[in-house]
Amino acid sequence: QVQLVESGGGSVQAGGSLRLSCAASGYTRSRYCMGWFRQAPGKEREGVATLDSRGSTTYADSVKGRFTISQDNAKNILYLQMNSLKPEDTAMYYCAAALGYYTSGYCYSRDYALNYWGKGTLVTISS
Repeated sequence: QVQLVESGGGSVQAGGSLRLSCAASGYTRSRYCMGWFRQAPGKEREGVATLDSRGSTTYADSVKGRFTISQDNAKNILYLQMNSLKPEDTAMYYCAAALGYYTSGYCYSRDYALNYWGKGTLVTISS
């Protein structure tokens, strides 16, 4: 059973930084894509950043240059380093994964393909 547990959310002022972590367990990491998605109050869920087992990454235009997705294979942890945070980054952030030969771009644009989701961690950015 695949389990994803997010942590690292919190409240910071605009311009600050946070690092989200997603601890993954229960699957063989040979073929997969994983990523971060977010949902702000009253808005639809959107992709933030994804990566695949080949090392390819995809980012939302709104976070390019500010956020970095990475992973620690030894610890089975997915990270999202978020810098220069803006109030519009306020949202619940979810970690998600799909097992198989999916590219990061495919997973980014088709979140329905990711069949494993964490419960989320809340990020609040004040101006």
